[in-house]
Amino acid sequence: QVQLVESGGGLVQAGGSLRLSCAASGRTFSSYVMGWFRQAPGKEREFVARITWSSGSTGYADSVKGRFTISRDNTKNTVYLQMNNLKPEDTAVYYCAARLIVVGNFGSWGPGTQVTVSS
Repeated sequence: QVQLVESGGGLVQAGGSLRLSCAASGRTFSSYVMGWFRQAPGKEREFVARITWSSGSTGYADSVKGRFTISRDNTKNTVYLQMNNLKPEDTAVYYCAARLIVVGNFGSWGPGTQVTVSS
């Protein structure tokens, strides 16, 4: 069973940076795509970034492209989301998710970590 635990959230001023971590366990993740999603109050959960574990191929939402970077550390089974030049509209609960490459939907989720960006 896949287990995901996020950390690294907090309060930061606009223009600042945070790095989120997602510790993954329970599987060998070479056949997985890992993703970051976020949900702001009163809004639907939205895609932020994804990385294919084996190849390192990445993808980003337009709203974060150029500011956020997703990466993974194979030795630590950890996925990161480096967030720079944060904006108040980035305020949300951020979730780590996993899916098999051959499966379309993300089926495993972490509990989330709060990111608050003050103006």
